[in-house]
Amino acid sequence: MLHYKTYELPDTDAPWVVFVHGAGGSSSIWFLQIKEFIKHFNVLLVDLRGHGKSKHMVSLKEDRHYNFEDITRDIIEVLDTLNIRKAHFIGISLGTILIRNMSEIAPERVSSMIMGGAIIRLNVRAKVLVALGNMFKRFVPYMWLYSFFAWIIMPRERHKKSRLLFVNEAKKIAQKEFMRWFRLTYELTPLLKYFEEKDTGIPTLYLMGEEDHMFLPAVRLIITRHTNSWLEVIANSGHVCNVDQPREFNDRAITFVKKMHRPSRRECGASIPELVAC
Repeated sequence: MLHYKTYELPDTDAPWVVFVHGAGGSSSIWFLQIKEFIKHFNVLLVDLRGHGKSKHMVSLKEDRHYNFEDITRDIIEVLDTLNIRKAHFIGISLGTILIRNMSEIAPERVSSMIMGGAIIRLNVRAKVLVALGNMFKRFVPYMWLYSFFAWIIMPRERHKKSRLLFVNEAKKIAQKEFMRWFRLTYELTPLLKYFEEKDTGIPTLYLMGEEDHMFLPAVRLIITRHTNSWLEVIANSGHVCNVDQPREFNDRAITFVKKMHRPSRRECGASIPELVAC
């Protein structure tokens, strides 16, 4: 089973918030969120397969290959172990794909979704990066590839902290594990196309950095097509907005979860932005 850590409030009615990191990271990338979130919610942090303290995770499928469904079911296994029937999910980068997949596999477990640096569609530049990665992954040290990708996605000087954080976390991943995760890129295009076409209706807040040049345009489009979806753009921030601007990220995410957990929100009949006045 995945390595996980929980923080529980004395209040038994407090909602659960589950944090899901991206590829190459670990639950440690949420260090700027934990202090604020545990004041309001029960918190669950997980390390995905091959990442953080789950890097020695033993699986019967050890194997040569696994897919997004396998990784999503790893998270469900932790929820079942802790008897968490329903939660609010917060993800960053590739973690948002896993949360979106969770809403397909087990929608009854998802109260709301907060998608930081959401990957909704691969633009031409992203597709070229993936193609180059698949072309050279067996010949070039994986950290060269990862560092190059990190620089392309987070190119500005103020993204340096986020870039270094993810690169340093990626150094802890074994080469074999990196190759398994990189194979998932073959599934990305059809999976993202399906997600774009299907509207779950689950309340979803997209938190995107204004400088997330690769992924922000697709999010601007999808919120016009999906119900119960909202976008908030965080200034002076890139792809990993929870690290670039943690205060803004925390304030907006906490406000959203509280609104979604308010028992009377359906009775009020207001949209999400209007709930404050409700």
